[in-house]
Amino acid sequence: MSGFFADGRWVDVTAEDQARIAAAVDQLAAAGCEAPLKEAQALFATTSDGFEGLVAQRRARVPLSHLVGHRDFYKHRFFVTADVLDPRPETETLVEVALGTPFQTVLDLGVGSGCILLSLLAERPTATGVGGDLSRGALAVAERNAKAIGVADRTALTTSDWYSDVTGMYDLIVSNPPYIAMNEMAALQPEVRNHEPRLALTDEGDGLSCYRAIIAGAPKHLSRGGRLAVEIGPTQAKAVAEMMARHGFAQITVVPDLDGRDRVVSARIATD
Repeated sequence: MSGFFADGRWVDVTAEDQARIAAAVDQLAAAGCEAPLKEAQALFATTSDGFEGLVAQRRARVPLSHLVGHRDFYKHRFFVTADVLDPRPETETLVEVALGTPFQTVLDLGVGSGCILLSLLAERPTATGVGGDLSRGALAVAERNAKAIGVADRTALTTSDWYSDVTGMYDLIVSNPPYIAMNEMAALQPEVRNHEPRLALTDEGDGLSCYRAIIAGAPKHLSRGGRLAVEIGPTQAKAVAEMMARHGFAQITVVPDLDGRDRVVSARIATD
């Protein structure tokens, strides 16, 4: 009997299983999946009995994370569903930027799965955080992840339209808002366009309206010298930085992701 490593463990397979996996690899490759062998093995490791059914869903470009039920991000494994954006490696840039200076209180606007907020709290054991989201389904996912990671006692989650249900002052505000313009939606991969929550992807406009709301409201909720850090689309750095400058932010910095694309704009509220 042979096998393979998947999801951090060894999976034994019979000769019959190998043939099933090989057939799945061909099907996934034909469907345009980028890593058909890795994905076929991940699906088989999830369930042998229901393997072909999962392959059929993946062929229809249902995200792999929805089928296996999780996605690894930063240092933790996050439960995901169709109610939240799939945590992406480029968003880890926002986590790294946020961890660059000390904070005790953090607000995450549009918390989704909780991957940003909960990663930050896990790295700062004395910090507390609030995550707001319009989607109750997303908040349920974030709550489950907070418990799994062990930071639920330092996490408050609220149904909020940006700042509508937010009180108090924070050392740090972070957000990965919907920044895809409406006219860009058709070009997205089918996994994203057809299976991730549209509310978390696009503002149904120019892709900048959420930044306008977040940046305009931030000064009222930032402690003296507090910071704002947002993820952006690769072409939005100039526009977002100019918004921050108009609203009194200083030390405005644009940080690229590992692929060299502009990914995060960070600034500190002026103390003068």
